[in-house]
Amino acid sequence: MKRHSQQRDIILEEVRRSKTHPSAQEVFERVRPRLPKISLGTVYRNLEQLAAHGLIRKLELPGQQRRFDGDLSDHYHIRCLACGQVDDIPGPLRVQVRQLPATLNNYTILGHRLELIGICPRCREAAEANPAHEQ
Repeated sequence: MKRHSQQRDIILEEVRRSKTHPSAQEVFERVRPRLPKISLGTVYRNLEQLAAHGLIRKLELPGQQRRFDGDLSDHYHIRCLACGQVDDIPGPLRVQVRQLPATLNNYTILGHRLELIGICPRCREAAEANPAHEQ
């Protein structure tokens, strides 16, 4: 069991260090130099366990692969529709969901998520450089 907790600790460290909201594949590529015998399946299982225990956040974005966020503070995300990159929204943007009644339409509010969508600077520049490839 020590080996598994060591793997989990290294995976957690990599997710928390990352500012890019990595996918399981990206986490796997980052931990592989330190854990050469680890499998992608082991990384997936550990990421799911870390998320289930509230140590990281799992970002399940419509039409995209799952990504993971080591920043547990209240914050929002913006996703590029072209490449799928996910970034934190900087600054004081705050939706006043907490001011809603404790129950709304008989729901008990447990939390909220906000995701903005757009085109990242890299994809926008690529589209501007190659206008013939626009859809």
